[in-house]
Amino acid sequence: MSADLSHVDTWLFDLDNTLYPIETQFMGLIEAKMTDFVARETGLPRDEARALQHGYFTEHGTTLAGLMANHGIEPQRFLDEVHDVSLDCLTPDPALRAAIAALPGRRLIFTNGSVGHAERVLVHLNLRDLFSELFAIETADYVPKPALATFDRICKLHDIDPPMTAFFEDSEKNLVPASRLGMTTVLVGPHAAASTSEHVHFRTNDLAEFLSSARLQGSPA
Repeated sequence: MSADLSHVDTWLFDLDNTLYPIETQFMGLIEAKMTDFVARETGLPRDEARALQHGYFTEHGTTLAGLMANHGIEPQRFLDEVHDVSLDCLTPDPALRAAIAALPGRRLIFTNGSVGHAERVLVHLNLRDLFSELFAIETADYVPKPALATFDRICKLHDIDPPMTAFFEDSEKNLVPASRLGMTTVLVGPHAAASTSEHVHFRTNDLAEFLSSARLQGSPA
């Protein structure tokens, strides 16, 4: 059955591994540069640096947040370095563009990545013009999802009414605060079908098909 999203007038989308398939392994390029950064800044062997990187991600929400809290890293230097990767593995998806373009109301990006990274990826995917605003890690004062304070911040900044909002994410934990605020949540990716979280309302491994088949405002009942 198609999802009933006829109440939604604000559409929040995560960026990485949500607006392109995780199978591209694009994030692997960024994660490798994060490991290089952590190894250089801490002096740890690369395998230990990678373990620390993942530990910071788990504990703090992002590797950056852990580096800032424990090593005093200047965030923009980290963001500029780790996002400087090739986009060759990413391919624009005309079906996804058409499905997002058909959504009624506002469309916003909500990412733990940087503004520059979001701009660069969206332009490459031929999606940038479909989104009115980008809420990135700088906008969040470097406090990443799933912090409730960051959800409160985006809602206040953009006058978002959570019960009228749908949020699309590849991370289950990032959907928990969205659900608690009253947003409709959609888990995206090959792992979505296995999710049993009460905070995940819909699951899909094909975002374009999910959106194009959903009931929207103005759709026939």
